[in-house]
Amino acid sequence: MNKMIRFLAAIVTIAATVPAHADGDQKGWFASALDNVTQTYETGTSELLIPTYTWHLPFAYTQDKIDGYQNYPLGVGYGRGRIDAKGNYHGVFAVGFQDSHFKPEWMIGYLWKTYWALGSEAKVGLGFVTGLTARSDYGHYAPVPFILPAASIEYGRLSLEAAYVPGGEGNGNVVFFTTKWRFAANQ
Repeated sequence: MNKMIRFLAAIVTIAATVPAHADGDQKGWFASALDNVTQTYETGTSELLIPTYTWHLPFAYTQDKIDGYQNYPLGVGYGRGRIDAKGNYHGVFAVGFQDSHFKPEWMIGYLWKTYWALGSEAKVGLGFVTGLTARSDYGHYAPVPFILPAASIEYGRLSLEAAYVPGGEGNGNVVFFTTKWRFAANQ
């Protein structure tokens, strides 16, 4: 388990620097990642995050299990997001919500997405979310790093965000949806 946590932490660290290296930044990966997160927090727009729905994929769970899970997690979060010069989204966030077992789960992270326009105010995004989560069933709230694929569909300042948690039979294989509202127009 300890080797797995170190491996995941390495992946999270590398993934957080991908946008910085894509811009040809020569400062070094750690400095670039730190600058990217700092700039996002300092210059980003405030965002409200509402955990909306947890879809337990039917091929991985029995209907009895799905019926016993928390599918509409209560919770709230705060984030800061910005659009860079290339039109990509960068966001930092903290959120607390009920996990599938009705227990508190805490998460802090970084989200990066690129966009495709569907109209004047509508767009879809695709990218990744990375960070740390703490749950009762993983080391009794010990921080666990993660990196997950993420997608969104947006209209104006409102978006529906989704992250896929892979897994096996009876664990993972969950799509976690969050509704996000930007308080002001994004730069």
